[in-house]
Amino acid sequence: MDNKYVSIIEKCKAECAKRLVGQEALVSDILTAFVADGHVLLEGVPGLAKTLAIKTVAEILGLDFKRIQFTPDLLPADVTGTLIYEQNKGSFSVRKGPVFANVILADEINRAPAKVQSAMLEAMEERQVTIGEETYKLPSPFFVLATQNPVEQEGTYNLPEAELDRFLMKLVVNYPTAENEKLIVKTAGKAPAVPVNTIVGPADITAMRQAAEKITCDEKIVDYIVNILAVTRPAGGTGALEKYINFGASPRAGIAMLQCAKVHALFAGRDFVLPEDVKAVAMNVLRHRLVLSYEAAADNITADEIIKRILDFIPVP
Repeated sequence: MDNKYVSIIEKCKAECAKRLVGQEALVSDILTAFVADGHVLLEGVPGLAKTLAIKTVAEILGLDFKRIQFTPDLLPADVTGTLIYEQNKGSFSVRKGPVFANVILADEINRAPAKVQSAMLEAMEERQVTIGEETYKLPSPFFVLATQNPVEQEGTYNLPEAELDRFLMKLVVNYPTAENEKLIVKTAGKAPAVPVNTIVGPADITAMRQAAEKITCDEKIVDYIVNILAVTRPAGGTGALEKYINFGASPRAGIAMLQCAKVHALFAGRDFVLPEDVKAVAMNVLRHRLVLSYEAAADNITADEIIKRILDFIPVP
């Protein structure tokens, strides 16, 4: 296996580390989702450098970046664009919205109402938007990174399950360690101004995606993924976990898990998938796709705990 891609990813991480302290895993996961051609939902309390991480990744990838601040009064036209009447011409012209960029930061996406969510759903899944009666293709590559605050729920809307399923991964950003936080406090305010270099060009992006597609996966690994999905569904549950899950992961989750496992293998310098690759990506791929029951809330059981138990339960091939 050509280790060129391993070198590229290491350079990307090193470049991000100029601004971001202790976020190596987050950067690696974002790059995994990008190469797998999927979108990311980031969850974490304010002040954990989510926005800075996304902007930095866009810069090192050399891509056009736009930020959309989602609010309860946002309209679909504020995201996708609208038709403007030009009086001197006597006709309508299209004014494209901020969604027409390579990397979109959808900040606090759960603050937007249903109409805006539906517009985002079309953009994320179809890679296109409809303005008036015309459909317009979005730039390629197109990568949405959405953030949501798990604590403050006033003035927010629950994301529809259909939209959640369109996110390849849900990444949870935790508080930094005491050592890292000390470094963050000492360099307060300086990080965003630190320049970073563009590491990856359009040709590299295409090459990495093609290389990931060529990663081989044994039939037993596919069976392993399908078995994990089956246990998340109440009908195929383990009994002990069945009462905690109302709805399990869809087949789209299995596709996402295989895609991410292939990219994880690529970043490790291998041309084949191991069960460890599946385990490494399972939590990020599944945590937002499980709809938990009231019993789970009553027993204080989280999706992450359920996924961990499932991975311990399913025999590794």
